[in-house]
Amino acid sequence: MLTKEKILDLAKQKGIIRSSDLVSMFKVSRQYASKLILQLIQENKLIKIGSTRSASYTTQGYLERNPKLISLSFSKTLMNKDLEEHKVFNDLEHHFSPLWECPENIKSIFEYAFSEMFNNAIEHSMSKKIKFVVGLNKDVLYFVIDDYGIGVFRNIMKKRKLHSEFEAIQDLLKGKTTTAPKLHSGEGIFFTSKVGNEFILDSYGYQFITDNRIKDLFVKKVKVKKQGTKVTFRININEDYHLNDIFKQYTNIGKDSDYGFDKTEIRVRLYAIGGVNISRSQARRVLSGLDKFKIIIMDYDRVPTIGQAFADEIYRVFKNKKPDIVIQDINMNEAVRFMVERVKNEAKIKK
Repeated sequence: MLTKEKILDLAKQKGIIRSSDLVSMFKVSRQYASKLILQLIQENKLIKIGSTRSASYTTQGYLERNPKLISLSFSKTLMNKDLEEHKVFNDLEHHFSPLWECPENIKSIFEYAFSEMFNNAIEHSMSKKIKFVVGLNKDVLYFVIDDYGIGVFRNIMKKRKLHSEFEAIQDLLKGKTTTAPKLHSGEGIFFTSKVGNEFILDSYGYQFITDNRIKDLFVKKVKVKKQGTKVTFRININEDYHLNDIFKQYTNIGKDSDYGFDKTEIRVRLYAIGGVNISRSQARRVLSGLDKFKIIIMDYDRVPTIGQAFADEIYRVFKNKKPDIVIQDINMNEAVRFMVERVKNEAKIKK
């Protein structure tokens, strides 16, 4: 009689086994053999190598002694019903053995990013299926999560009553943007875009790309429209920073701090599309939702100038309404600095 113990003994003797081996040796049905193999995989006693049709099975010890057998990628398509991201990750971790050799800091970053993005696909996409691929290309660990649903930018547009996908991307970059505030803090995409080397959101003709190697981000309109949302994440396995290092950058650590996510950074040039003389209405777009933070960093990199009304809305009107919020300015050229300082001085006089 075929048992799980006999399957394990055979795997230890031969190194690699196939379900067809069990069928011929023990005269059992393929369905019965596959059932026992699946149980051993779920118990982390056997590891599957290859695709379903040509799959073989081995033990972790044999795989460690024969690293050439290790697959450098693993993919799966799942029905979006009763999925739990931690169980999905545990399954991929078991099958994708290159992850075992990664440093602990890389593992924790990768698990955080994958879990956050897979949870978004489960709960927000309204897609019937979710596909993922994980892989290792030289020293770059990556995942791609693909759904076929409403699309991340369109979903934010609809729920927050915005006018364009571009406005949705602007809101995402602030952090704390979510279409389900009772269930989520809205931090997932924000931090996932910060913790790796490269992060790409692709949905219905728009791409949002963060390249942390050059500390820049891009928004593109592309001809090929991805139905649903495709998330791509990459990180070099030799990076030495930790997940907490990224979180600390957006935490105001002071005597009155609760160590929460209370600091954000605004790339002003993303609000300057269509003209450099940025207006009061654009300032209001910038400020929308920022009252949730204690520190706002205004990054004026590659902004040639700003309008008086833009500066007035931020440094006088908003500051009068929210005096406890600290606004910090970086990367200002002389023209921007002149306008900001002018408005700040006028605001002091009018008090």
